[in-house]
Amino acid sequence: MIDLHTHSSASDGTDTPGELINKAHASGISVLGLMDHDTVAGWDEAISYLRPGLSLVLGSEISAQTDDGISVHMLGALFDRNNLPLMEALAKIRDSRYGRMEKIVERLNEADVEISIEEVHAQLSEGATLGRPHLADALVAKKIVKSREEAFELYLSNGSKYYVAYYAPTPIDAIRLIKEAGGVAVIAHPLASLRGSIVSIESFKSMVDAGMDGIEVSHRDQTPDAQELLAKIVKEYGIVATGSSDYHGTGKLNQLGEFTTTDEAFAQLESRADARRVIKK
Repeated sequence: MIDLHTHSSASDGTDTPGELINKAHASGISVLGLMDHDTVAGWDEAISYLRPGLSLVLGSEISAQTDDGISVHMLGALFDRNNLPLMEALAKIRDSRYGRMEKIVERLNEADVEISIEEVHAQLSEGATLGRPHLADALVAKKIVKSREEAFELYLSNGSKYYVAYYAPTPIDAIRLIKEAGGVAVIAHPLASLRGSIVSIESFKSMVDAGMDGIEVSHRDQTPDAQELLAKIVKEYGIVATGSSDYHGTGKLNQLGEFTTTDEAFAQLESRADARRVIKK
C-alpha cells in the first residue's frame, strides 16, 4: 500500500514520527509520505525508525492561500531540504501561525471561552508547527469540549466567527518553491467542501502551468462525485492522481492506508522530481 499523506507530532498529528513509522510497518504500508504542516522537523526521526519493507517519501503540506482568501494545501514531496528559499518560506508561515493563534484565543476569551495561549502551547511537541488542532486539544484538556471534532465544529472551522487567517504564499508561489527545490507538487483534498470554501475548477490550469504534478483525488473528505470530477481533470491535464489517508492519529477518523496511490501513479510522480529521494533501508 502507498499512503502519501500523513502527519506526526512534528505538526498536528498525535504520533511521534517514530510511532508513525512503526504503525505504518504494522499496517503493511510499503510507501509512506510524511507531510507535516509547513515543516521538515520530523524527517530525521522518521528516517531513524525506518526498517526494510517500508520506503519513506519526505515532504511537507504547505499552507497556501488564493488572492481571494481561499485556503489551499499543497503537498510538496521529494524536495531538497537544503533549498534556502523553500526553507525560509516554511519558517515564515510557521512564525505567522503564532500571532494568528493569539488572535483566535483573544476572540474565544471575548466570547467567555476561557483558554490561554500558554495552555495551547502546552499541547505542542518540541519543534512542532503550531495549528488549530493544538488549540482543540487544549479545549479538550480543559473539558470545554469532548473531542477535536467538537472543537472544530463549535469554534475552529474556517467558517467560524473566531477564525483568523495567517500569512501564506499563493498556490502558484508554493508550487514554484517546491519545483525550484527539485520536488513534486500535489494539491491536497482540493474539493473537500466540509473544510470550507474550495478552489475553483478553473484555477487548476494556472497551477498546472506553474508546474503542479498531481491532484489528491482519493480522500475521505471528498465525495465520490468530487473524486470522479478530479479524476477527469487529472486525465485532461496529463498529471498524476494520488490517494492518501491524511492520517493524524488520535482525534481524527482517518486511518492509515484507507485511501492509497497506485504503484504506477507513484512511479510517475517520483520521476517528476529532479533526483531520487525516496528513503529506503
